[in-house]
Amino acid sequence: MAKYDLIAATGCATGIAHTYMAQEALEQAAKKMGLTIKVETHGQTGVDDPLTPAEISGAKGVVIASDIDVDADRFAGKPLVNVPVAAGIREPDKLIKEALSDSTPVYMPKGGTAKASADENVETSTAGIGNKIYTSLMNGVSHMLPLVVAGGVLIAVSFFWGIYSADPKNAEYNQFAAMLNAVGSAAMGLMVPVLAAYIGEAVAKRSGLIVGMAVGMIAYNGGNGSGFLGAIVGGYMAGLVILMLQKVFAFMPDKEFRGLKAIFLYPVLGVFIAGSIMYLINTPMKAMNLGLMAWLKGLESSSPIILGVVVGVMCAADFGGPINKAAYLTGTALLAQGNYFFMAGVSAACIAPPLATTISVLLNPKAYNRDERSAGYVNALLGSTHITEGAIPFAAKNPLMNIPAFMVGSAIAAVLTYMSRIQVPAPHGGFIVLPLVNKPFLWVAWILVGAAASGVLLAMIAGRSSRKRGVKTGVVEAALATEGAADDATAAPVKVDSARNQPAPVDDQADQTFDPSDILSKENIEVDVPAKTRDDVLHYLADMAVKNGLATDADAIFKKYVAREVEGSTGMEKGIAIPHAQDATIKQSAMLVLHLAQPVDWKTFDGKPVTAVISFLIPEHDSGGHLKYLSNTAKLLTHEDFVKAFQAARTPDALYALFKR
Repeated sequence: MAKYDLIAATGCATGIAHTYMAQEALEQAAKKMGLTIKVETHGQTGVDDPLTPAEISGAKGVVIASDIDVDADRFAGKPLVNVPVAAGIREPDKLIKEALSDSTPVYMPKGGTAKASADENVETSTAGIGNKIYTSLMNGVSHMLPLVVAGGVLIAVSFFWGIYSADPKNAEYNQFAAMLNAVGSAAMGLMVPVLAAYIGEAVAKRSGLIVGMAVGMIAYNGGNGSGFLGAIVGGYMAGLVILMLQKVFAFMPDKEFRGLKAIFLYPVLGVFIAGSIMYLINTPMKAMNLGLMAWLKGLESSSPIILGVVVGVMCAADFGGPINKAAYLTGTALLAQGNYFFMAGVSAACIAPPLATTISVLLNPKAYNRDERSAGYVNALLGSTHITEGAIPFAAKNPLMNIPAFMVGSAIAAVLTYMSRIQVPAPHGGFIVLPLVNKPFLWVAWILVGAAASGVLLAMIAGRSSRKRGVKTGVVEAALATEGAADDATAAPVKVDSARNQPAPVDDQADQTFDPSDILSKENIEVDVPAKTRDDVLHYLADMAVKNGLATDADAIFKKYVAREVEGSTGMEKGIAIPHAQDATIKQSAMLVLHLAQPVDWKTFDGKPVTAVISFLIPEHDSGGHLKYLSNTAKLLTHEDFVKAFQAARTPDALYALFKR
């Protein structure tokens, strides 16, 4: 068993570029210092190169460079540095020196019993509190998001049979629609407890998850509790309660009492303490709802501008929580009295936030990871059918900035709706009820105006946040965020014999090194390529693929290249672009390399034109191996010596030798 001076773990939200760039940076920094290191990567396909107990035991220090939760308890008793993944890319030398420094605190898990020498500075964690809060919140949101999408879409589809199609007493009732509504509602009902549970898990592991789930159910409380904001508070509260209990029962040795603590003491006392607090929090919030309803009824006869601002702020305050419910239930009650005016503004304010997320990811796709972009696109459907909860993951990501941004758009939509005297006689359904609206086109226009206002603000905030974290969002990440079809592929991976440029089937990805040179041949390298525009280059690549027998339809490949650029530019920096295409007409995975005769304008991170291109061709059914090739290419491009040699090479032989060395 190899022994390492240092061990590390890296991970980012998408598990593609930054995970492996941090790995490469740490490995190169350790090599320069004459140290040995092993890096465990938490990537898109899971954990690669997991650290063994023997490797952990033999290491002198630990570096965790990750934006997601990494199990640190196994590193108990070791000097540990815990930072965001961006720090691993930016300053690997500093992190390694810090991890090996005598002054670095030894990591001790909360409530743990690992021993350190008497002269060591023992600390519970070296992770910054801000980073811990962020990773815990992201852990909850990432587990909640699929439930929001699944439940919201099913509920939206059920409305196609009518707004009241799930009500057995209504003439619109449809049994299949009622089933869709029930299934979707069940999934949406899990949203709040799952959010709380996985925030609790990130803070205090399994016991935190159990208590968080229970507290989340109290926060949900049939939809009348404290909602998703209560779930966030409850999740952290559950984790902190467990950490407190671990300290209280630290006198009981784990060896003899581990089972008693985990199965009885922590869950029973944790649910009692955290659940009681949440129960008490819910009660005054319900009383607050009743007071807000009475206030809103009195406000209806005053200025439509004031009413619109109030309704807009309330609807975007907690996205289906108690404050939102106060406005919605008031509108529903007034509908029963024949007042269709109030509900029009409420609906507009509820529809605008999810549509704003769609606009935001379209305006600034590089500021969001692939899952967030997908959620934004789905929100176009959710928002159109009055499913406000689709905006929750975006609000939870940066609540202090994003919630006010949502409030601005919702307020604008509501104000314009009230000023136009628009009436909506249905309590739900979104744009499905347009035939019932007295001014349908104007209503849609005002909602889109409000959504656009929020969308612009969200895009600006997201861009600023990504820059603040120091992550070059959209440079390598955009280049590596390939089409989702590959993730679901079932075909066997293919290894290419570069000499014959022919595929050779293999049984398992574990047999592959994913060296980019494995899918490169001299025939697929050209220099002094005549091209004046980006599209000229993409046409040339598509034609080259067909000419070299790698694909059968140049037009189809060109369209895929262009579609990929629309999603996010593959222009990187230092004059290099990595366009790639995935299509059914591509026969095998391959890499193409071009040196251009003249610089070509391309949207790049550093704003400089492109002079060289590394392109990947990906079959429609790919097992995910192309992600590895892309990741390893990204690693190469972090090496200054490689980039300089790549730009200086002027013959196919020199370029081929550069990748093969």
